[in-house]
Amino acid sequence: MKRLNLAIVLLLLGSTSINAQEGLGLLEIYDLALINDPVIREAEANFLATSEVRKQARSSLLPSLSLTGGKRDATSTADRPTDFITGVPNPLILNTETDSDATSVSLSLNQTVFDWGQYLSLKQADKTIARAEIDLATTQQDLIIRVASTYFNVLAAEDLLAADIAAREALEQQFEQTERRYDVGQIAIMSVQEARAGRDRAVAAVIGSERTLATAQESLREIVNEYVTDLQSPIEELPLLTPDPADVDTWVEMSQGQNLSLVASRIVADIAQDDIQIARSARFPTLSLSASGDDQSGTSTRIVNTVDGSVPPGSGISQPFGSDGTTVTLGLSLPIFSGGMNRSRIQQSVYQHRAALETVERITRQTERLTRDAYLGVTSEISRVEALRQALESSQLALVATTAGEEVGQRTGVDVVNAQNDVRQAETSYATARYEYLLNILRLKQAVGSLSAEDLAEIDGWLE
Repeated sequence: MKRLNLAIVLLLLGSTSINAQEGLGLLEIYDLALINDPVIREAEANFLATSEVRKQARSSLLPSLSLTGGKRDATSTADRPTDFITGVPNPLILNTETDSDATSVSLSLNQTVFDWGQYLSLKQADKTIARAEIDLATTQQDLIIRVASTYFNVLAAEDLLAADIAAREALEQQFEQTERRYDVGQIAIMSVQEARAGRDRAVAAVIGSERTLATAQESLREIVNEYVTDLQSPIEELPLLTPDPADVDTWVEMSQGQNLSLVASRIVADIAQDDIQIARSARFPTLSLSASGDDQSGTSTRIVNTVDGSVPPGSGISQPFGSDGTTVTLGLSLPIFSGGMNRSRIQQSVYQHRAALETVERITRQTERLTRDAYLGVTSEISRVEALRQALESSQLALVATTAGEEVGQRTGVDVVNAQNDVRQAETSYATARYEYLLNILRLKQAVGSLSAEDLAEIDGWLE
């Protein structure tokens, strides 16, 4: 089918973009999506964030060192202080004032010697990162499917709009011919009204098709963040290749070992199994080593205020003081009873592991269904494309015969319009079947977990 230039369609719809690009193929659209699609960038950021869990798990097994320091300046006053010997206030002393300032520094070292739960968490971190890698790869495959599906949706919408515009033009011509024949008295007014109704329905169909195309175009812009005014379409002699190997059970077997969603669910089940062991490790003893060194120094000044104003010996003289020490502790902790918390957490982990195993079973069955459906989609679309190609050729021959019949008076203008509509319907059905065939090739590869940009490049080679 002759492609309808999308730039004209956008102009008809009142849509403009200074960043519009023309004549792009499927692989070029995919390259734009890799740069601009927020979904893939979000997945990449989530993967990088998850990749940090191993460093965090390892840090709990490494020593931690902390340095603290402080400076203290204190003043205190004691009214009528008690004599140390007699135990009664000294009548000659009004009060004493003590000013002191001190500086302290402390260096602490802590090291886990044995904590089975932390070792298990470090081992589990590798599985968590592996799952994140699978999730990123899944998102990348989903992007390929989204790009291809949206790309072909735009082409299908263009085909539909082109067919509806052609139908509108044909019905407009028929309506004008009917009016002329009515003016000379050859037909009744009912024929004019029927022709007008057909034209009006065609106008409404064009409006709906324009909306469909605009929606498809916006979906593509949402992915690549740019308007594309012209897309390449499949070549006329599209190769219709059956899946290799041509055995659905072989594809199902491959999917059971390679499907990304299924692989991810198995990793999740393994992580849930580790969670049980980590919860049980809370009952094990832990051994830790800590060491600290402290150094404190400062001066203290004591001023004695007497009744007669005399200065006792030592009053007002600053005296230095200081201390330092080192402490090493090897600590053993053995949990005895936690109010049932550990038991509950272990049981919770068991239930979560059971749920993860059921998820694996569900995705296993789902993967088999999707694989069989995609395989059948490829093989059935091959037959459907061939059948619709023959239907298109038959419709075109029927249009030629109907047009010739009208010229000799054996067929009416209505018959010609109906034959034209049949051709346009056959054209759109044929084009849609070709798009579905290409999409099912990608879906089959996705089902077995082997979908990549190379598969997209192969299909891109079938576009022009």
